[in-house]
Amino acid sequence: MITDRFRIDDQVAIITGSGRGIGAASAIALAECGAHVVIASRTSSDLDEVAHEVEALDRRAVTVPCDLADLEKIAELAAIAKREFGRVDIVVNNVGGAVPLPFLMTTPEYMEEAFHFNVATAHALNLAAVPIMLERGGGSIVNISSVMGRVAGRGYAAYGTAKAAMAHYTRLSSKDLAPKIRVNAIAAGSIATSALEIVMTSPELKQMMEEMTLLGRIGDVEEIAAGVVFLASPAGAYITGKILEIDGGIDVPNLDFQLPDL
Repeated sequence: MITDRFRIDDQVAIITGSGRGIGAASAIALAECGAHVVIASRTSSDLDEVAHEVEALDRRAVTVPCDLADLEKIAELAAIAKREFGRVDIVVNNVGGAVPLPFLMTTPEYMEEAFHFNVATAHALNLAAVPIMLERGGGSIVNISSVMGRVAGRGYAAYGTAKAAMAHYTRLSSKDLAPKIRVNAIAAGSIATSALEIVMTSPELKQMMEEMTLLGRIGDVEEIAAGVVFLASPAGAYITGKILEIDGGIDVPNLDFQLPDL
């Protein structure tokens, strides 16, 4: 059956930034398809809630509360997965982000911080996980990028550049790791997470974003999680080095900060 291609029974997935939002939804979706998970974020209580949902699916969840901006801490997730499960099959690099700022407020230090949090963290975990993946013949890496990595708008210099780097890092690392490890990314559009909390509680902003999205609505986290499952599972076995755009058809930024000319 075609649905069997989405099964990842007894595989082990590491998902960063998985206390809530896209990361939490991805962890639960992967567990629904049979995976055990290592989940990590800053807040223990958030992780515990996700772990409870995973365990209700008769899958194991190992929670790791930590600062994922710490490259040593994020790399340790691979060793934890190896210790707890003896393997790593899937890595979902979800942690990331950067607050949009006007150009003259986007300092070089802030640009470096955006690259660190979005790209260096993913590379640190991948470096640690890849040798363990190879012990069992390979695996799959899914990086979470953004539509802002390919469209241009004022205020997004740091965030958009970092997410564009994540997309190209995906293409480049897929060459390095083929054919045993597949590397893909999801360019997410506007998704209803805590990052959009202000938007979701403002009828005017929400209406503006919906009107500027071809499908006329904000996405939900399960739609990104479905893409993660597709790319990580045998259903996506003939895909590598690609960016899957799950963005509602966005061609221009759908959140305009109304920044004036300099």
